[in-house]
Amino acid sequence: MLTAAALSLPGLMPVTAQAADEEVSFLYGYYEESNRNLFGENSRFDPIVVDSLLGSSKIKLSDRLKFAFNYTQDTWSGATPIATAPLSFGGNKEGGVISGATPFLQNNGVLFDKQLNPLRQNALTGEYVKDKQLVHTLSSASPEIRKQGDVKLSYEWDEAALDVGGGISVENDYESRFGNVAGRWDFNQKLTSLNVGLSYTNSDTHAILDHDATPYIFDVGRGFDSYNNTSGSGQIQKEDRNNVLRGNRQDWGTALGLTQVLNETALLEAGIGYTRSTGYMANPYKVVEAAFIDPTQTGEVLRGVSIGLLEKRPNERNQWTENLRYVQYINGLDAALHFDYRFFHDDWGVNAHTFEADWVQPVGHGWTLTPKVRYYSQDAADFYTPYLVSNQALSKAAVDQSGRPIYVEAGNPNNGNVYFRDKDFNLVDASGKIVDEIAVNPINKTIPFDRNKLPSHYSSDHRLSGFGALSGGLTVSKQFAKGVSFEAAAEYYAHAGSMKLGGGGEGAYADYNYYTVNAVLKVDLSALSLAGSEHSEHSGHSHHGGHAPAGVMFDHMMDKAGDVMFGARYMYSTQSGDMLQGSNKVSDQTIVKNGCGDDSCFTAPGGMNMNMIMLDFMYAPTDWLTLMLMPQFVDMNMSTRELNGAPSATFDQQSLINHHTLHEHTTSGIGDTGIYAMVKLFDQAGHHLHGTLGVSAPTGDVDVKFRDTHRIDAGFQHYGMQLGSGTWDLKPSITYTGKLDKYSWGAQLNGTVRLEHNNETGFAFGDMFQSTAWGSYSLLNWLSTSVRGVYTVQGSIRNEYNGTFNKLGPVDYPGNHGGRYWDAGFGINAFVPTGSLQGNNLSFEWLQPVSDDVNGYQLPREGALSATWSYAF
Repeated sequence: MLTAAALSLPGLMPVTAQAADEEVSFLYGYYEESNRNLFGENSRFDPIVVDSLLGSSKIKLSDRLKFAFNYTQDTWSGATPIATAPLSFGGNKEGGVISGATPFLQNNGVLFDKQLNPLRQNALTGEYVKDKQLVHTLSSASPEIRKQGDVKLSYEWDEAALDVGGGISVENDYESRFGNVAGRWDFNQKLTSLNVGLSYTNSDTHAILDHDATPYIFDVGRGFDSYNNTSGSGQIQKEDRNNVLRGNRQDWGTALGLTQVLNETALLEAGIGYTRSTGYMANPYKVVEAAFIDPTQTGEVLRGVSIGLLEKRPNERNQWTENLRYVQYINGLDAALHFDYRFFHDDWGVNAHTFEADWVQPVGHGWTLTPKVRYYSQDAADFYTPYLVSNQALSKAAVDQSGRPIYVEAGNPNNGNVYFRDKDFNLVDASGKIVDEIAVNPINKTIPFDRNKLPSHYSSDHRLSGFGALSGGLTVSKQFAKGVSFEAAAEYYAHAGSMKLGGGGEGAYADYNYYTVNAVLKVDLSALSLAGSEHSEHSGHSHHGGHAPAGVMFDHMMDKAGDVMFGARYMYSTQSGDMLQGSNKVSDQTIVKNGCGDDSCFTAPGGMNMNMIMLDFMYAPTDWLTLMLMPQFVDMNMSTRELNGAPSATFDQQSLINHHTLHEHTTSGIGDTGIYAMVKLFDQAGHHLHGTLGVSAPTGDVDVKFRDTHRIDAGFQHYGMQLGSGTWDLKPSITYTGKLDKYSWGAQLNGTVRLEHNNETGFAFGDMFQSTAWGSYSLLNWLSTSVRGVYTVQGSIRNEYNGTFNKLGPVDYPGNHGGRYWDAGFGINAFVPTGSLQGNNLSFEWLQPVSDDVNGYQLPREGALSATWSYAF
């Protein structure tokens, strides 16, 4: 299951579904892996965690024409294996195979016996002992985000259907574009259905290789560039100071399926699929450890040199999938049993079996329980190997007389500058002085070994090894009235080489577990539209004073007791341009001198973007009280640049500067959660006044860190990149709205008061006050426009981080946050008064900065977009 997920592509194998209801759904998922078994070694890296958000919608454009849209966002962080090697390769513990921020991928003293079994030397007795224990080399990354959007257009005939879809999936280092077409034909009085599909995916890799790891990988960076697309494997290019691996991949897929109704209680499905993939299919961050042993050595103990090589996978792959599904309804229990079997095989040597069963059991009052179990087993790919041993010596261009790896600066290898690694893995010259790796010219490109003596393809990615996996889970769903349903699920998964069918799986070093939890909220719009008579009594209302602009929250209450509203809100803001001090632009030299207090600044932000998705749940227990719950999901990204005129940095500072400026940094996950009560204060024809009192619960993380860099604890990310405030915040507001004919207007005062002096990581954001007023005009009975003015005051951050926090630029100092801001907003609002989508409301507003008066030194704001959708019933 994991291999299929990891190696398949979005959009592959489309399947045409039977007629679907109009629906809007939102899913949040969380994934967390267990720690790897490191056999007594230590790692300061946390395991992988993933936050996922999925929003989808399906609507009818006509009786036969349907449109669907899906948006997915995943945020990954934590440690993952990049290589595997015998534990004895580790060298010293402080900078060995496991520990440290930089994986140690070179060792000049690996030991073997004559049968090429790894040896270790007992420190007390000096005896050489056979030690075949393998262990992963772990590497960690700062949070990274994948975003995917896809659409589908469907048309249905009486006995057939056609789907056409496509989309794009984007990461910092990977972009995939896909399209598909699928058809369904019903015959035999609709007891039999034939499904057929075709898909195409084109993917580009643009991976900036780890600047900490590349010095230790002979294929790239300051090593030996021997990765020149010889088998469609990709090509490394130098872009500025980065080693960038580029590659393109194309996938064509087709699927054929048959569904047969056996009787009134049973259904059978069968399908086959084929995918052909060509191009770059390796993982740019996976390395194979290779030990080179001079065959001229004599004696019982052989000494070798180990180096890291980027993995090489074939540039072609043909994959086949056969699947069978049986569904049986159990009349006496009002339940259903689903059983699935899938067989996957390819020309890489991977053969995989998946067995899955679940039991769908309604338990009354709209509740359904679905336990499930899944077993998966696969054979290893033909070219999978934990590590390589080559019966050849590295050339003298690669090692010195002691067998220690050396680095030769570009030019003639005989007279170029020669560098070594010290015990802390710094690059040093012959005198032992640390040199700046970025400043030296590229290393000599000579390949230090005979590639013909290595396999054509190799990978130590444990996902291509032989293993088995067993998982079990439970889904609980509740169907509420008026087409609203909620679903929660949890699953636990165990991966182990010992669970492979027939045995012969990978060693226990690669065993791990994970668990997932997710929650889904679904709103069936077609079911809601059936309640037309009840809804029509108030569906045309305009929330007392008309519709407020999309950027205004807490602008209306529900009309009467028992009313419910569900909505979603998207907010985007961006900052870029020349740095400001107050309202004036400042030079880099001024920032260097004054932007970091008594310290000198080295960096400044180049740009920052924030995306926020909020869900609105509103319920009126009485006519005068409306309760509101607002969970949110946040993602942010920031780019950083070096300041002109900055002083010379120490080696450690330069390492951090490189880490900050070579990569765009991202954070994403659950933000803070708002809980509010709105109370009606005044309500007469054309005029309405209500107050809101609520709190923001600190559910967003405030301890998000950078990935540790070379020998250095990189510490917390910038204050503005944390996902929440970390404090309980009081959020009061008072709102007035009015309406006359086609005109409506409103005004609001709101604030945020931090109820705690500092959060768990030591700081607290400043208090905020905001005032806003707007006017709106109805162009049509369903369409209106608005203008708005906003004034905001926000205080500086109080206190500072209580843990490791490397201060390099103005964003790292609390005084450079907050300020006074004027904005002008321009919006449009659409409300559906009749028809199948009756009651839906969609609004957009662009907020344009008019004036910034910032505290300290900050980036100017470029603007903000708000979009809201809501449905009241």
